[in-house]
Amino acid sequence: MTRRTSSKKLPGGPLKKVGLARAISKLGYCSRSRAAELIAAGRVKWNGTVRRDPEVPVHLGKDRIEIDGQPVARSSKIYLVLNKPRGVVSTAADEKGRETVYSFLAKGLPWLAPVGRLDKASEGLLLLTNDSEWAARITAPETHLHKTYHVQISAIADETLLQQLRDGIRAIDGEFLRVKTVGLLRQAKRNSWLEIVLDEGKNRHIRRMLEALEIEVLRLVRVAIGPLALGDLPKDATRSLEEKEKQALDRAMQSRNPEPASPVR
Repeated sequence: MTRRTSSKKLPGGPLKKVGLARAISKLGYCSRSRAAELIAAGRVKWNGTVRRDPEVPVHLGKDRIEIDGQPVARSSKIYLVLNKPRGVVSTAADEKGRETVYSFLAKGLPWLAPVGRLDKASEGLLLLTNDSEWAARITAPETHLHKTYHVQISAIADETLLQQLRDGIRAIDGEFLRVKTVGLLRQAKRNSWLEIVLDEGKNRHIRRMLEALEIEVLRLVRVAIGPLALGDLPKDATRSLEEKEKQALDRAMQSRNPEPASPVR
């Protein structure tokens, strides 16, 4: 039986106990899954003793954790914005040998993880951080943090299509999917650009909706997460998230009706 640790907060203080793998992740050393692998391999010591249980209770700030004989200290929190190009995957490593978003990060950074994901064919705004708790809040469905996308489709969008998307679409796999809002940005002779806002992000959400209507997605660009806009950040480039931007995201997550960023044309 898997032992569960308490996540109850002490009044005015940090978490009382967390599992060993989670503690390593919270310290910003690596992902929780990677920490579990290190623990299983016998490379982690807890208070001087090798432990192979990723759920062993740990007091952060009190217990001593070592990996390969080196103490693990809390890393400074890092928050990065990346303009992800099309054709790369949002993982640390890829079993198929495809290029990952980590190829665009400066060397010497501590472990960072994408905040949610953009699939290989999608592009635009992607956050990366070693603050696992903050990342979990950004992606949690209950925050209803708006994500704004500009989507080029292989069809001339009319009001009938826009209303279908507003009403919701039954995907081919049977799941019913909705958008928060949708509007027409511009049209060409054979295609259209839509602005779609989601307040939840299911796997291939937009692509599955349009696939059910037999409409091909030509490009899909995330241009905003809540009040944070991609702006003019060049493709493939990264920058640090400004403190005022992080505060705005934090406020949006506390709001019941977080507003999306202004449209980026």
